[in-house]
Amino acid sequence: MQQVPFDEVITGAARDAGGWLGALPVAVVATSADGTIVRWDHAAEDLLGHTPREVLGRHIADLLHPGADRSLGRSLWEGAATGRGVMGTVTAWHKEGRPLDLEIWACPVPARHRGGTTVLVFAAEAQAARQIRGSSVVWDGLFSRSPVGIAVLDTQLRFLRVNPALEAMNGLPQAAHIGRRLVEILPDVNAADMERAMRRALDEGRPVLDSRRTGRTPADPDHDHVWSGSYVRLEDAVGRPIGLAATLIDITAQQRAQLEADAGRRRLALVNEATHKIGTSLDLERTAQELADVAVPDLADAVTVDVLETLAAGGELGAGLVGGTTLRRLAKAPLTGSPVTAVLTPLGRTLAFPASAPYTRALGARRPFVVPRFDEEAIAPAAIHSAAPAELLRLGVHSFMMVPLHARGVVLGLATFYRTRAVGPFTKEDVALAGELAARAAVCVDNARLYRREHDTAVVLQRSMLPQHITPPPGIEVAHRYLPASDVNEVGGDWYDVIALEDGRAVLVIGDVMGHGTGAAAVMGRLSASVRALARLDLAPEDMLYQLEAALRDLAEPMLATFLSIVVDPATGNCRITRAGHPPPAAVLPDGTVRLIDVPAGLPLGVGGIAFTTTDVTLPPGSLLVLYTDGLVESRSSDIDARLAELTDLLGEPAPTLSALCDTLLTHLVPASADDDIALLVARISTAP
Repeated sequence: MQQVPFDEVITGAARDAGGWLGALPVAVVATSADGTIVRWDHAAEDLLGHTPREVLGRHIADLLHPGADRSLGRSLWEGAATGRGVMGTVTAWHKEGRPLDLEIWACPVPARHRGGTTVLVFAAEAQAARQIRGSSVVWDGLFSRSPVGIAVLDTQLRFLRVNPALEAMNGLPQAAHIGRRLVEILPDVNAADMERAMRRALDEGRPVLDSRRTGRTPADPDHDHVWSGSYVRLEDAVGRPIGLAATLIDITAQQRAQLEADAGRRRLALVNEATHKIGTSLDLERTAQELADVAVPDLADAVTVDVLETLAAGGELGAGLVGGTTLRRLAKAPLTGSPVTAVLTPLGRTLAFPASAPYTRALGARRPFVVPRFDEEAIAPAAIHSAAPAELLRLGVHSFMMVPLHARGVVLGLATFYRTRAVGPFTKEDVALAGELAARAAVCVDNARLYRREHDTAVVLQRSMLPQHITPPPGIEVAHRYLPASDVNEVGGDWYDVIALEDGRAVLVIGDVMGHGTGAAAVMGRLSASVRALARLDLAPEDMLYQLEAALRDLAEPMLATFLSIVVDPATGNCRITRAGHPPPAAVLPDGTVRLIDVPAGLPLGVGGIAFTTTDVTLPPGSLLVLYTDGLVESRSSDIDARLAELTDLLGEPAPTLSALCDTLLTHLVPASADDDIALLVARISTAP
């Protein structure tokens, strides 16, 4: 039989005793078959305090506790020497004179000399051995049964061991991991980023928590996953790094749920923002621009809004589309700084599309037209009609959708959304969100359309009811102006008139029906016609007001109106003034003196139960009478007295003609966007020829 060197026997026996022995100090002792100690290593000296010189040649039983049964120790060695091998717990006696419980393992091995037997003994502190065994059981159970992926790597970041959970996550057996790095076995994840995090944990000694791994593994090669990894440095007894422990958890479902929740909150916030920012006015262009601005950048990187050309031109819309489509571009966002919007059709231009174009199909179907992945194949149908799709593809557009604008059964136009950033294509949720924004904008656009139609109707009605040709009697020169409210405000019921009487006198009238829109303009028309008829009957001014008030009471919906009437006799300069809640007239005398004529204010027509009075004033020849509605002097930012003072100051400045005076008043007193319409009438009284 071949002899095996004694040192190799010891090494092999230690390996066979259990892999966990390397985790605690183990003394190795050798005895002859009769128990005489023949080998005593440094670990044994550290464990019991005796040097080799002090124990070699002694019986091993002499090292037991003085009170222990020596025969038990001798029988153990006898059993080991006969080839059975034994293990158990004994109480030894430390050199310092204290007991020490040891776990021992003893087995026979071939001696150096042929035919002899040596007993090899391993000894370790019993308490430490029990702790190691417990830890090993826990570690082995955790490693093999944990649903968390666990790996042990060396200092070169090569796998030493992986558990079954990590094998399942990666779709690779342990054999495919051992000795290789992550970048070698999983090229479709962000392995380089993960190894940088591992290296940081090794170099700095601080754990790295929640380092994300993303991508695909052989376990599920068709879908992206997200994992949360944590890394802890492993150290030896003196703190030197010997490797790395890694844990990995698949958080794809939680991440998806979190992303969906975040997206839901963003969508809700965007819809809430749209509620406040879209439709702040009844202006068509502004509403379209508000839709574009709200959608960038939270939903899209560029947006255009186009409406039907007939709508933009103020025409009537039908319920459907026939043939091709002509659109006018009213808005885009961002207005500057985007290469996408820079190449798109400028604002105000028209775009014509045949019936087969995607724009026309989206409008006709009243459903979104979505191209999730904008590529050469996707743009082929549209490229027939325009070179724009190819240019957009070159600029990085990778996802595209068109959402129709329709409200109250009427197609109005559509909004187009472009995405260039690397945030993925438009999803069903994005399309639904765009639909909500478009629906909100469509109602506002339709409101603007209906308002514009009513506003235009009211303006036409208002202007048609104002006197077209004023012919004052000799001795009176007049100039007049009518200024409708701005487009963002409704038309009111302001009017003026000059009615010549048969005896050379004239009636100067000005009024203001309270309210706005077509209704106010219609009532104004009725009152102005009544005034002309009543004035020619030569009724007393106060009686005429009673008749006008009766006319207001006849309306289905009662309304109020202010009114000012001045009966002027140019031969004498006499003026009979009757006022019903209207701003006071101003007089400019020939010497330049300006004053507001003190006339009882009265109450507006329609209040009822009020006695009207007439005031007589005589003005010298060459004097001016200035009649105006409240839109000229009322302002939200100024007191009415200050505005009246400003009016009188302007009237004190010389003007070459009455028309020039009217222009001066409007220029200085009326802002660019008037809140109310304005009527102005200026008359110069001179002696009749």
